[in-house]
Amino acid sequence: MFWSAAIKSVLLAFPALFSIVNPIGGALIFHEATADRSPAERAWIAGRVGIYATLVLLGSLLAGTYILNFFGISLAALRIAGGLVIAVKAWELLSGPEHKARPAERAAAPAGEAAAIAFFPLTMPLTAGPGAISVSIALASERPHEGIAVGGFFLGASLAACALSLLIWVMYRSADRLIGFLGPTGVATLSRLIAFVLLCIGTQITIDGVQATLKPVFAQ
Repeated sequence: MFWSAAIKSVLLAFPALFSIVNPIGGALIFHEATADRSPAERAWIAGRVGIYATLVLLGSLLAGTYILNFFGISLAALRIAGGLVIAVKAWELLSGPEHKARPAERAAAPAGEAAAIAFFPLTMPLTAGPGAISVSIALASERPHEGIAVGGFFLGASLAACALSLLIWVMYRSADRLIGFLGPTGVATLSRLIAFVLLCIGTQITIDGVQATLKPVFAQ
């Protein structure tokens, strides 16, 4: 029962989280957002994003519902706020100029600033944002209600979250190789396309939150 629940939760959680996080598309966004950094800084930031993503996903799985209830925050409010942040950041990437910083400028980037952007906006909300948090909380709500299957469920879901975070780190660290394979034109086109899709995702998350907020009102 324990291992059966663990395997089922892995098969449930990994595809659900992968589809919303999209580490391949995120690697292009990561490269665009860190184009003014040195290769060593980008590798360091990629590692930090992987660690932060692990903490966010595990925290959402294990304690997300309790944290939201403690602060009196509804899942709808989380979706509205997070969706707006995603949409704003996606619009900046979509409409902003291409990054063409010189090596000297990249070398002069402050380390503290690199640490700051590793969490916001690269981890939150662009990688493990409100969409991933919402999915994680929804997955946790599907847990068995009693017995050792509960432990198996959370073990499997946690392993899925860790595996996804590892994949995020690998893809972000390899973003330069992916960019080299696509070429300048392919990167420019795909980056804008992914930024537009990210804008749509942020808009959809906001709409879902608004609908969930207004549904009780219209029901009355």
